[in-house]
Amino acid sequence: MSSTKSSKLHLTDDKKDQRRSGVEIERELLQSSNIFQEGYNFSRCNSKDNDKIIEKCLVLLSLLLVLIAFPISLFTIFVTIRQFERAVILRNGKLRKNKAYGPGLVPYLPCVDTVKYVDLRIICYAVPPQEALTKDALTVAVDAVVYYKIEDPIWAVVNIADYKVATQYLAATTLRNALGTRKLSEILVDRPAVSYQVFGNMKNLTINWGVKIVRFEVKDISLPLQLQKTMATEAESSRLANAKIIVAKAEIESTKNLQKATKLLMDNPYCMQLRYLQALQMIAGERTHTVVIPITPDMLKSLFK
Repeated sequence: MSSTKSSKLHLTDDKKDQRRSGVEIERELLQSSNIFQEGYNFSRCNSKDNDKIIEKCLVLLSLLLVLIAFPISLFTIFVTIRQFERAVILRNGKLRKNKAYGPGLVPYLPCVDTVKYVDLRIICYAVPPQEALTKDALTVAVDAVVYYKIEDPIWAVVNIADYKVATQYLAATTLRNALGTRKLSEILVDRPAVSYQVFGNMKNLTINWGVKIVRFEVKDISLPLQLQKTMATEAESSRLANAKIIVAKAEIESTKNLQKATKLLMDNPYCMQLRYLQALQMIAGERTHTVVIPITPDMLKSLFK
């Protein structure tokens, strides 16, 4: 019995040791996760080294083909870069020497190099009419012109698929957003403010594309026909109101002057007679046969006396 008990105790101790050893092994594995990471990094380094070796082999093969085809290969290993262009060369899909080439003759390997041409001249794009809802809930259509150019050819090739299409869509969407933040009166009165707002927003967004926005200008603002009629009637009514106000002010001034003149004439009766004679002279100068003689009650009293 004692032997059987001792054997059972030994078995349980062995199981406990195995369990402990398993737990300790798991803990060590968890603690040594950096080892696995280092092993992964080493595998990545090995793959990079292998890629570099393959790329070098491809470059050597292309050089051998160039030497075999010499001197005919001289017509294919050079590209001509014009003065207003730059070339970005990708060797085996990777950027070569992290710079843009040109202008002039630039050597390249036809089998492993890909040449991307970038135009550095200013590009003009006419933004089609963009219909937008203004801040005061009115519909307006605005078309504009944007001028831009490539400032960094490498970013224009590596960071974006098509910088022309992206810039054109960005100009249209930015213009619509800017119109939505302003009232119609502000858009009609202050066009340069809208242009400057769109210019600033586009300039901040296109920096990472290698694109520089040179200028943005609002070209034309089109309003719906009904809105044009209402604005025309409103403007006409305001002009008529201003004209009536001016006529009323003129009548007030004329009545004030007449009132002053009558006071001066009533103070001196000889002035009235002189004014009467001047009126007769004016009537006689017009070659008329009718003479109007004004007779006042004072004149009649003086006659009958």
